Amino acid sequence: MQRNEDYVLSVLEDAGLITDSQIADARSRLNGSTSVVDVLVHNGSVAEVDVSRTLAAQAHMDWVDLSARVIPPEIIKQVRAEEARRFKVIPVGLSDGILTVAVSDPLDIDTIDSLSFLLQREIDLVCSSPEKIREALIKYYGTADEASDVLAARLGDDLRDLGIETLDGNDLSGGDETDAPIIRLVSMLLIEAHRLGASDIHLEPLEKKFRVRFRIDGVLQEMQAPPKRLQSAIVSRLKIMTGSMSIAEKRLPQDGRIQVKILRKPVDLRVSTIPTNHGESVVMRLLDKSSLVLGLPELGFLSDDQETFERLLRLPDGILLVTGPTGSGKTSTLYACLHYINKPDRKIITVEEPVEYQMTGINQVQVNAEIGMTFPTALRSILRQAPNIIMIGEIRDLETAAIATNASLTGHLVFSTLHTNDAPSAVARLVDIGMQPFLVASSVRAIMAQRLVRRLCLHCKKPGQLSQTDLRALRIEASQLGEAQVMVPVGCERCRQTGYRGRMGIFEIFVIDDDVRHMINNRQSTLMLRMKARELGMRTLREDGVRKVLAGITSAEEVISITVGDAN
Repeated sequence: MQRNEDYVLSVLEDAGLITDSQIADARSRLNGSTSVVDVLVHNGSVAEVDVSRTLAAQAHMDWVDLSARVIPPEIIKQVRAEEARRFKVIPVGLSDGILTVAVSDPLDIDTIDSLSFLLQREIDLVCSSPEKIREALIKYYGTADEASDVLAARLGDDLRDLGIETLDGNDLSGGDETDAPIIRLVSMLLIEAHRLGASDIHLEPLEKKFRVRFRIDGVLQEMQAPPKRLQSAIVSRLKIMTGSMSIAEKRLPQDGRIQVKILRKPVDLRVSTIPTNHGESVVMRLLDKSSLVLGLPELGFLSDDQETFERLLRLPDGILLVTGPTGSGKTSTLYACLHYINKPDRKIITVEEPVEYQMTGINQVQVNAEIGMTFPTALRSILRQAPNIIMIGEIRDLETAAIATNASLTGHLVFSTLHTNDAPSAVARLVDIGMQPFLVASSVRAIMAQRLVRRLCLHCKKPGQLSQTDLRALRIEASQLGEAQVMVPVGCERCRQTGYRGRMGIFEIFVIDDDVRHMINNRQSTLMLRMKARELGMRTLREDGVRKVLAGITSAEEVISITVGDAN
């Protein structure tokens, strides 16, 4: 033991983390229950994480930050709780039958050998700090109360920043002492979701567990589940935080809103509950106002498409439509458009349901059908406000479409969205809801369909090759591979081992010219319009995705899965 400690001190001194005088001072403070390294850490002479990282590097072992990693339940089950606590280890991965385990002391060969013998399998080791190991043991193997206590201590400042305050300054973090663990647990749930960049939190009551999943970059990932017995208390706590939902009503769906600060950033949470066989299911959508994408380049446009889109934004009038399914990023694109054209000499009014993000210098109107404030009602009123630019959250019916058309024909630039699979289909959709083809032809200037694909993580992606299956699916010719920079996902700490970090759009821009207007007037089919758009140079969603695959920005798998119906 003494030999190991002397070696550790030597390694730390060689790395420049401690000095001889600090070691001597630590030795003078020793008592029977501590080591020199423990004293150095306690005194602040060296950080525990730096000790861990240095020893890992010396042992040629990877270092992992367990607090930044979400370990799936099926991995945790590879090591029983009593074994994990006994050897102070955390399983972090499983590949080709080899279990990857995080340890705090890479020099403790006896413990490592004993663990391998006990598990009767080959193990691969990574290193983490003792503090991270302790926290992970409680997080994955401890009780809910233990987890909330440890994480509350680690996130103390974050919990104070969370507030939890409403806009009128009321503190929502209070409660009886018996409620404290639930309050901390819910607060930490929100903090963790925000820290991981989740867009949704799903709390799902199953027969024997209360499942928690975060949607990160469009993909649901399962988190550590709280005990089933806390299900009702957690749901009630969230209802109380909204200030408008009834904790007594469990038979009907309810909707509410929570406005809080997380890590000093204002965040809106849209809360929806619905009764199921095993209790109320809760979905919360996180809207981080500070992270709203406001620049066109951040949306994912390549230079030529961005130039085309900027030209469309400079048009004096007409309708610009953004189409796609729910969750395809249409709202972010509309806000980016408004930000681009928001100038002091222009009056911009929006009609939204609901107003998701507040923007400086823009008049935003929220639809409220309960009091008669519908899209048509709001639009008729705002036209008397003499705006230059109007944004309509969605064209849903003929009345809204007619007012938008009239506005565009009287000198207003109108932005809106439709739910269609591609750009040419938007014409048929407008005609289906009752618009006359000649009005569609004269008012619509351009239609842009979009989808979201995950970006490859910049820190771990590596060069790769496309399989023959990918080449056929994406219709990539050999000539296109000459200057390609194809990259493939790997996985690292920063992307939570997914290989992806963040999302961007792929686009299909259909510019309406005189020939297309003539075709619309003559009620040409969507197929004919699509063929004409291709003649005019429109790239399909899949073709735009291919360009981003060849540029090493996303993967072939992402583009194929997102554009599965785009075969033309």
